[in-house]
Amino acid sequence: MSVYVIAHLTIHDRDRYNRYQDGFMEVFEKFDGTMLSVDEEPMVLDGEFTATRSVLIEFPSKGQAMAWMTSPEYQEIAKHRVAASTANSILVQGLDPEAALPGTA
Repeated sequence: MSVYVIAHLTIHDRDRYNRYQDGFMEVFEKFDGTMLSVDEEPMVLDGEFTATRSVLIEFPSKGQAMAWMTSPEYQEIAKHRVAASTANSILVQGLDPEAALPGTA
């Protein structure tokens, strides 16, 4: 079942962050990830959004998402993201189209 990584980043060193971004897709694609959204001007519908970037990505499985995040190739470029930004990230499960929504059964 698909999983999604949702990340909100506050970038404070754009040049260093660009080093992360420049190597990102090459590593990401090796793990069958799909980039769904990158937005630096999201429309706030409720609450506050103080980050400078929102990212939504999809993987076919939790295993593939975790293999990507823990891979030596990703860890090598992630050091630039860590140095250049602060981030809040979560991994969420996709819904099984055959199952009832949680709390409705």
